[in-house]
Amino acid sequence: MSRRPDPELEPVHVWLKPVERDHRAAAHALLLDLAGTLLDRPPVLRHDAAGAPHVGPLGVSISHSRRFVAVVAGLAGPVGVDLEDRYPRDVTGLAHRWFTPAELAWMAGQPEELEAFLHLWTGKEAVGKALGTGLRNAGLRRQLPLPAGGPVPAEPQLTLVHLPVRADTVLAVVVPTGVRSVEVCEHHGAALRSTAMSRTSFPVVVRGN
Repeated sequence: MSRRPDPELEPVHVWLKPVERDHRAAAHALLLDLAGTLLDRPPVLRHDAAGAPHVGPLGVSISHSRRFVAVVAGLAGPVGVDLEDRYPRDVTGLAHRWFTPAELAWMAGQPEELEAFLHLWTGKEAVGKALGTGLRNAGLRRQLPLPAGGPVPAEPQLTLVHLPVRADTVLAVVVPTGVRSVEVCEHHGAALRSTAMSRTSFPVVVRGN
């Protein structure tokens, strides 16, 4: 009889990799590599009708920016990840179109509008991926925990955390509420700083290889 994963004991794993081309293929390969470390049989990647990835009993998710791919996997339940590069751009129009008045007020009170926007945008994307809906069904209007992350108000079974792993990247991860640790590893790049993240209520272990 197989062991049923305990969300409070199973870590969630996040792998990040710099990529120059064919980001989708690179993300799939990285996800299979990660899944192979968590399963006792060769992982098989498939996609549902909406294009979301699935690998056996794991909760999985992928994202990519212009320079990186990120994948997340764990046995504890549904997960989501979203990755955005930090570079100057005008986000005022998008924010006023999609964000709630409370979120706009929060953005206005932050020292950097772009940083606040990316914090919200990546969080909404990651929650949508964990739910299997993406940004459909008013996903961009879904309320997020502010300012520091935590359980998602309308989806308390999910917890949102932003991982400040790189100065040039915003990385949001959604894990089952109750998970005690997230392990982050960057592959084939500079080693990441190993610190406890101030925006989490659980340990985050950051490694490079």
